[in-house]
Amino acid sequence: MDAQLLNILACPVTKAPVRLSQDKNELICIASRLAFPIRDGIPVMLEEEARQIGQEEYEALKKSGY
Repeated sequence: MDAQLLNILACPVTKAPVRLSQDKNELICIASRLAFPIRDGIPVMLEEEARQIGQEEYEALKKSGY
């Protein structure tokens, strides 16, 4: 994922910044607790396509500095 694109992208729900997941297949927004998929190198920034981040995963992400 291009670093310049990452700097431009924001969560469509909260407008907060998103970060690339460790495995680089999702963009994560802590504010909305959503993970947006990346398919064929293209981020899918649609709320209905996003995965809800559970409480345990949310806490782990916050501790890791996301």
